[in-house]
Amino acid sequence: MSADEFVRALRQINNMPEGNLPLHAPVLEGNERKYLMDVIDSTFVSYVGEYVGRFERMLCEKTGAGYAVACVNGTAALEIALRVGGVRPGDLVLTQALSFVATANAISHCGAEPVFCDVSAESCGLSPQSLEDWLRRNGSRGKDGPRERESGRRISACVPMHTFGLPCHISEIADICASWGIPVVEDAAEALGSTCHGKACGTFGLMGILSFNGNKICTTGGGGAILTDSSRLAEHARHLTTTAKLPHPWRFRHDEAGWNLRMPNLNAALGCAQLERLDEFVAQKRARVEAYAELFAGTAWRMLTERPFCRSNYWLAALLVENEAERDELLAVSNAAGVQTRPLWDLLHTLPMYCACPRGDLSVSEEFAARIVNLPNGFRTN
Repeated sequence: MSADEFVRALRQINNMPEGNLPLHAPVLEGNERKYLMDVIDSTFVSYVGEYVGRFERMLCEKTGAGYAVACVNGTAALEIALRVGGVRPGDLVLTQALSFVATANAISHCGAEPVFCDVSAESCGLSPQSLEDWLRRNGSRGKDGPRERESGRRISACVPMHTFGLPCHISEIADICASWGIPVVEDAAEALGSTCHGKACGTFGLMGILSFNGNKICTTGGGGAILTDSSRLAEHARHLTTTAKLPHPWRFRHDEAGWNLRMPNLNAALGCAQLERLDEFVAQKRARVEAYAELFAGTAWRMLTERPFCRSNYWLAALLVENEAERDELLAVSNAAGVQTRPLWDLLHTLPMYCACPRGDLSVSEEFAARIVNLPNGFRTN
């Protein structure tokens, strides 16, 4: 298939013969306007308001999590989750090099350092084998928990990411980490609506986080959330994200150096309307990826698809082409024609602030970075 044929096929599948075809655009055709006007009329536009609690309850219903804490964005949610989960300055946190920069940034903001492991060719998420290999070569078990053998630094968390909404090997990762005494904090920023063995992504570890940025499957404009089954961790996270203010009718007393990171009521109102349509959004994205898979069947290209016992929200549709030159040609021709496609993020270990971080073999991540093209996977509105 030539690059021009590729562009025409993308337009046909997305029912957009001309004009700009975005990678994703939010659909705000439900109760968004009504709920936003409710908030405006109430004057409670900041984090004090009924929609914040309602949004958190809806997240619990959708994911099966015991508790949800709504935050201003997914990066903040991950940083707070790591902090309340016990990550401290100087610690090491195991994660993957193939991820959006926010994953490593949240670790860095805690004063910790990421350790980059490879991803699985099956899931595009953290590889259990790569994780286990790094721990076997570099880790040591002690009475006070796992440490890096050479430096003695504490290994205080593992952050697997569900790339593009494809569930990673989360059960295997959780088992490995449990055997080492390492808490798992899932980066499920892209995976709302994705499941593994019927269980929602973001609910397998000690905590998980979600993102509601404008390009996510459900948006609050900008927002995130922490999921957990621990009332203690949820309460601590809620406390820290509300400036660590002690409850009192009029006095302002704080007992920790907290943050002002709670989701505003305006954003939560938008999110409530979006969550009402989550199942519909997932169905549309899944249908699009099925159409893409059929289109590329019999070619040298293939779509990255869910593993058995997993159900992906297919937040982004990922096509694996033959080589980097072919990837670059498709990206150049499609974007010049008004069809938005994009490559994978630059791998985290190649960025200047993370290039000296510990890492294992990253051959699968490097191959995917050279060959993946993300295709438009928004919503049909006609």
